[in-house]
Amino acid sequence: MSTSAGSPGRPPRLRLRPVRLLTLLVFALAGLMFWLSFDTARGTNLRSDDSMLRLSDLIQERSHKNGAQDERNAGLRAEVDALARRDTSTSATEEARLKGLEQSAGTKPLSGQGLTVTLTDAPPNATAKIPGIPEPQPNDLVIHQQDLQAVVNALWNGGAKGIKVMDQRLISTSAVRCVGNTLILQGRVYSPPYKITAVGDRDALNQALTASPAIQNYLQYVNAYGLGWKVDQHEAVTLPGYSGTVDLHYAQPVKP
Repeated sequence: MSTSAGSPGRPPRLRLRPVRLLTLLVFALAGLMFWLSFDTARGTNLRSDDSMLRLSDLIQERSHKNGAQDERNAGLRAEVDALARRDTSTSATEEARLKGLEQSAGTKPLSGQGLTVTLTDAPPNATAKIPGIPEPQPNDLVIHQQDLQAVVNALWNGGAKGIKVMDQRLISTSAVRCVGNTLILQGRVYSPPYKITAVGDRDALNQALTASPAIQNYLQYVNAYGLGWKVDQHEAVTLPGYSGTVDLHYAQPVKP
């Protein structure tokens, strides 16, 4: 609607130049980032922040639930296997082949001679134990993912028939991952000391541990800063069968 000359009308709209508009946006974004940083920290120690503690409790709770679910899965799988064998007539050769495949897949318990390797963090106040080497940094005093992987790989190379890490059997799709100072294995969380148990010829397993360059590097830190390393020999030990899911999960492209 137009207005006649001399009538007050609406005031003209304020026009911002592109440079001025960009400047205002930058200041607004900076203010938002400052507020978010302040709201996150609030001048407190993040190690003792309640939200971090709640997250840790949630992770532990989910880990316990996953463990209970694994036990239920193992029971159901045993029932399914029993029903399948009862309703299917198989020859002795087929039955033997099936049992061999189950052992190879790691879904059944495995017994035999073997050994257990235990890895432990160094004391938090550890100092250099050998003259002439630098004092340790925090990362020098804790077990890392590469240390666990080095032991697992060496035991496989030594002909291990089966391996468990902590209380879980490893299978072909198992991944040993560490986040900070905790191990996450198949949906469950563990803290050191870490125990890795293998079934196989003990002489071959020990030789594989000794021959591993990665383990030799770890042992240098054991001698220098007090990281834990222990190998226990077993005349007989039993590994549990893998009780988690065997379904493969993979990424899929998003459909347009």
